[in-house]
Parts: sequence; C-alpha cells; structure tokens
Amino acid sequence: MIRKFEIGDEVAVLDDDISGIVVQVQNEQISIKTTDDFMMTFFVNELVKINNSNDLGGFFSSQSLSSVLKEKELPKKRSFVMEKKSRKDEFVLEVDLHIEKLVPSKRGMSNYDILTLQMETAKRQLEFALKNRMPKLVFIHGVGEGVLKAELDFLLGRYDTISFQDANYQKYGLGATEVYIKQQMR
Repeated sequence: MIRKFEIGDEVAVLDDDISGIVVQVQNEQISIKTTDDFMMTFFVNELVKINNSNDLGGFFSSQSLSSVLKEKELPKKRSFVMEKKSRKDEFVLEVDLHIEKLVPSKRGMSNYDILTLQMETAKRQLEFALKNRMPKLVFIHGVGEGVLKAELDFLLGRYDTISFQDANYQKYGLGATEVYIKQQMR
C-alpha cells in the first residue's frame, strides 16, 4: 500500500518524536516543515498522516495510528530465564600475561627475562587473589609453544588451596587457565 501525501498534510515521523506539515512531495521522498521550523526530508514509509481523517481514505484511523506509534516506541520484551548468581561469582580477576600487556616495550629483553617477568606477575596476582579471598581468577597466557603454560601449571601445582583447569574455551580460546581458590574457614 503506497501512502499518498499532499502538500499541507499534517504528518508524524514513525521512529522519532518529529511532526510537521508536508511542503514538498517528490516521488518517494517527502519534505516537511517541523513544528520547530526545520526543513527535513523523509521517505514515504517513515511518515504517517495525523488528524486528517477525511484524507485517510478510511485506511488509517486514530486508533491504528496510535497503535503504530506505540509499537514503534516500545521495544518488544524478550523472554528468557536468568540464572541467579551469587555476589562472590560476579567478579573474576583476569590477568593477561602477554608481555605486550606487561611492559611498554620488550626491546632488549631475553626470553628468560620475559618468562621471569610473566611468572612474577602471575605469582603476585595469585597472592593478591588469595589474600583478598577471591573465588576465581583467570590467567590469559596464549597458545604459543606452551612454555608459559607449563611454568604456570608448575607454579599453581605448588598451592594446596587452589585447583585449576583450562578456562572457558568459548570466552578465552585455548590460551587461558582458570584458577579456583578453595576458601577456608577462619
């Protein structure tokens, strides 16, 4: 159904809070003068006539206009079930051990220096998480040749109060390790 607009018709824009009077009709584009005295151009399918029931040809009524406008302004609610999470599961400390994230430039650093800095960072962040009773943290180490992952596994294996595994593949890919800290009663 092609809507007919004529110069002088009072119109409203469907996706915006704009209304005005038609001043020019050119094929599929309608120019209007808004109530704020701005000149704006819209496509025919973006406009709807308002309060001219004799010009509407019986196709639109004020009820259908209001329902169209209401449908445009209220987003449809999606129904889904939310999984309840406890407060302590909300925050997960993510530690990115890529050398680019730890230092501004790795120029002049040997592989040994890089690995040492990465392991010191991992140990410091793990101690921080233990001290602050965080339930979980994730070390992002990347895939690479697996040297950093092996060193990280060795470090984590020395702690009795933690367990670790590969992190969520969908979120981190293959290059991350998830650490769970077993909380002890004081």
